[in-house]
Amino acid sequence: MAAAWLTLAAAIASSLIGQVLLKAGASGSVAASAGFMDQLFRWQTIVGLGFYGGAALLYIVALRKIPMSVALPSTAASYVVIAIVGWAAFGESLDAMKLFAIGLICLGVVLLATTA
Repeated sequence: MAAAWLTLAAAIASSLIGQVLLKAGASGSVAASAGFMDQLFRWQTIVGLGFYGGAALLYIVALRKIPMSVALPSTAASYVVIAIVGWAAFGESLDAMKLFAIGLICLGVVLLATTA
């Protein structure tokens, strides 16, 4: 069962990397003036989509041992990390209400993971 949780963690990490790369592909002066097709074929977007595909495959493997009712909500842990990455890397806001919401997400993920 520990291997399934590690696989789920790898799926979440791969999804996070994909998110950051997709944001990088959508940001910057080139992306702001480029059309959709230009953005789609930026290296960050292509690699980000690859990480998303890998995340999906890892998630499928994790689902073999972890109930979906636990596995899917556990992926909400990525919301916590991506909010911090968005703040640190892209200058997105992270006010008190968002921090409170992140705390609630953490609590929910921990409670679900301990019921598995």
